[in-house]
Amino acid sequence: MAMTRGQPIRRSTVARARSGPHAASAVAAGRADAPQSPGELARLYALPTDPRTLLVARPASSHEVVAQGAARVGSEPKHEIAVVVLTQADRPAELARAIASVRAQQQVDLELVLVVNGARPPKLDASDRLIVLPQNVGIPGGRNVGAAGADARLIMFLDDDAELVDPGLLAAVVDRFKADPRLGAMAIRLVDEDGRTQRRHVPRLGARSAESSGPVTHFIGAACVVRASTFHAVEGFDARFFYAMEESDLSLRLLDAGWSIWYSADLKAFHPHTAPSRHPGYAVLTARNRLWMAWRSLPAPIFAGYLLIWTTAAVARGVPLREVLAGYREAWSARPARQPIQWRTVVRMTLIGRPPLV
Repeated sequence: MAMTRGQPIRRSTVARARSGPHAASAVAAGRADAPQSPGELARLYALPTDPRTLLVARPASSHEVVAQGAARVGSEPKHEIAVVVLTQADRPAELARAIASVRAQQQVDLELVLVVNGARPPKLDASDRLIVLPQNVGIPGGRNVGAAGADARLIMFLDDDAELVDPGLLAAVVDRFKADPRLGAMAIRLVDEDGRTQRRHVPRLGARSAESSGPVTHFIGAACVVRASTFHAVEGFDARFFYAMEESDLSLRLLDAGWSIWYSADLKAFHPHTAPSRHPGYAVLTARNRLWMAWRSLPAPIFAGYLLIWTTAAVARGVPLREVLAGYREAWSARPARQPIQWRTVVRMTLIGRPPLV
């Protein structure tokens, strides 16, 4: 998904979309002087008259996730699992395969939520829920909107260039969450064109550990599952991150709230071999978000060591130091309030095999 720099996050309005004639481009909808009512925005996209279609008039924040979670307390979800696919509609063939892999799932009650992030909706078969965002609000913001629009016990986030390999994958996921009431999130193993897992897609230390299931301290967002009630309770992804590190930030909050994260090596999703450098500004954004995450969540004695280790690692991998420092400066000027994790969470992460220093 093509990335651009994030804009200030405002609370969004979610409303039913109405149909209308074809009008101006999607870019116009993101301007300050663009029409802001759901009806006007719907006409910009020529959306069909369909009660399953939503249109979000402004960027998303975690407020919607909290509000949706609070509204659903005590209500019974309609589905076992919802699959949220976020897209900018710029790779239609891959998106079609991703949706087909979801549709091929068997023996599971699922809902498909397609979130179009700042683009015209693609011409595909109708999904269970279509959500159109008139401007690109970033990956975490878009996923938050998808989660708020879903109505299921579990939520899977699936990249639009990823595919579920086995038609029984979602049924297995549902069974594992039912068997462990303290399971908050699950990482699915990602395999590329050669059937291999990239080192950066292994949520623990050691490349060989890609083949072993077990508890982990974070997950990869390209194919992952969260318990919906838990996701809402910890306020979902931080939409300010826009791109990079949002899963690690959420993982720390999940673990500190007492939930566990499991890596299922036997459940596989295809994801093409890629490099993070394909995204414009990835080095600055990653550094900014890493400092935000560390400042907010890590105890003071760990914070400094964590930044030193990761700064050294980034430079050793060829990332220009000036870009890392630029990200740190941007983060420091707008750093979040500190909410450090408990020391027992630090101990727990260390026992799992990855202390919050690496």
